[in-house]
Amino acid sequence: MTVDTTAHPSPGVTAAAGFQASGVVAGLKASGRPDLALVVNEGPSQVAAAVFTTNRVVGAPVVWSRQAVSDGVVSAVVLNSGGANVCTGPDGFLDVHRTAEKVGNVLEISPGDVVVCSTGLIGEPLPIGKLLAGVDDAVSHLSRTGGLAAATAIMTTDTVPKTAHLTIQGDRGEWTVGGMAKGAGMLAPGLATMLCVITTDAVVDAETADAALRAATSQTFDRIDSDGCMSTSDTVTLLVSGASGAVPDPAGFTAALTQVCAELARALVADAEGASHDIAVTVMGASTEAAGLAVARAVTRSNLFKAAMFGNDPNWGRVLAQVGTVPESVAPFDPDQLDVTINGVMVCKSGGAYRPRTEVDLAANREVHVLIDLHAGPEVVTVWTNDLTHDYVHENSAYAT
Repeated sequence: MTVDTTAHPSPGVTAAAGFQASGVVAGLKASGRPDLALVVNEGPSQVAAAVFTTNRVVGAPVVWSRQAVSDGVVSAVVLNSGGANVCTGPDGFLDVHRTAEKVGNVLEISPGDVVVCSTGLIGEPLPIGKLLAGVDDAVSHLSRTGGLAAATAIMTTDTVPKTAHLTIQGDRGEWTVGGMAKGAGMLAPGLATMLCVITTDAVVDAETADAALRAATSQTFDRIDSDGCMSTSDTVTLLVSGASGAVPDPAGFTAALTQVCAELARALVADAEGASHDIAVTVMGASTEAAGLAVARAVTRSNLFKAAMFGNDPNWGRVLAQVGTVPESVAPFDPDQLDVTINGVMVCKSGGAYRPRTEVDLAANREVHVLIDLHAGPEVVTVWTNDLTHDYVHENSAYAT
């Protein structure tokens, strides 16, 4: 699998055949950085699926895009950073409609087949004139090698573009899945602010695409939790061109899609605002998957735990305290049977101190692995988070200014 690195970034959404993309400066950001991206499916298939934030407060782009993808057909995705177009009233929805119509007119496709995504500050109207002019520029720069430019244009507080792709040589031919994502904060289950576009040149029908995407996101983007804050704009769109002519089996396609989503999800955590540690909280011995997730999320959302990790303090007491907040009806376990292992050192056994916490080295590596054994069943789940740092507080205290 090829994933994004600083020196050799993946082509992302243009890794798969049948797609063009671009990223341009429309003038939406005061910084003058790229802020408008366009991804176009050249076909022959126009199949699509999407999943969205479960937040009850959503932006006009989410309202529009839910309807656009409802028939399983999408020809293009237009994405802007520099403004979320959330809580902007009827004018905000009109701006989404204008954007889709503009893309449709220039590309000679139906506006109803255009997904619109926006990210940035909530409650501020978009400079729609600049955005529409930017669409013309984005169309003129469309390229089969434009994936990295598109990934760069959707960044907000991200420090690096996030791209990945995977090529499969199967019995029925070669096919590729590629993708791009943005997000460095406001990442919490319910998709984890993130925007993501995934493309494939495999031949996949709408039903299979939808099922595969929901399975993939549930195991990846829904299992990263940077700060417990759910976005109003989260959108993950899968576009299927069928250009390779290869027909994967549904299980194989789901596995490949999940792998690409997993790489992108990890890239989001690795770029979390101000973070100095990427933390994997694994719960084993859970009675059910839901029980394991509830316990893992209780730990990953603890500011006390996250602050301890920032201070390189393997304070396992904060772990147990959070485990204990999960109701027995959700996650049954015996508190006197709980084990906690941090970076390979079992610091807590049977609910009490075991090996000295001084044996745990949290400073040597960015990654931290916390293993919690409930001894209550067969399920194992992992949720990724990051530590709570001074830089995170600074970044988010000054975001609107």
